[in-house]
Amino acid sequence: MAEELDPIIIQVTIPLPLSMIHGAFTDGDILDQWMCDEARVEPRVGGAYELTFRDEPAFTSSGQVTALTPDLDIGFTWFAPPPFAPLMNPPAPGTDVYVRLQESPEGIDVTLEHRGWGSGEAWEEARSWHFRLWDERLRRLKEYLLKAAYG
Repeated sequence: MAEELDPIIIQVTIPLPLSMIHGAFTDGDILDQWMCDEARVEPRVGGAYELTFRDEPAFTSSGQVTALTPDLDIGFTWFAPPPFAPLMNPPAPGTDVYVRLQESPEGIDVTLEHRGWGSGEAWEEARSWHFRLWDERLRRLKEYLLKAAYG
């Protein structure tokens, strides 16, 4: 069997309080501002983690919280958009996202890891699309939080 693709790992450092950054991943009203168009989050393990995107390809990732420690981490299952849904979603989501917050000299390191990738050309295309999504969203997170904190 072919080797699975490496997880997507993207890190951004944000010079703001831990609780403010963690809240940006657990509060649906804040997620709406930087991650997606509409979010429904039940911040507890087993709770809903639904993110609706209206840009093409429009989709909703109807995930569930898999890990949650205040001011430390959050994990959730991921449902891919239509172009990758046949590959990644049946019968349950095949990938998950894990975000860990850690103090560093420059602020808080936010590390997003999207794991569970298969192998082959279709998986490589899906992984590449998701890499661009997460890279852009973490930049938006930093911009949004800095603007919220400092105007």
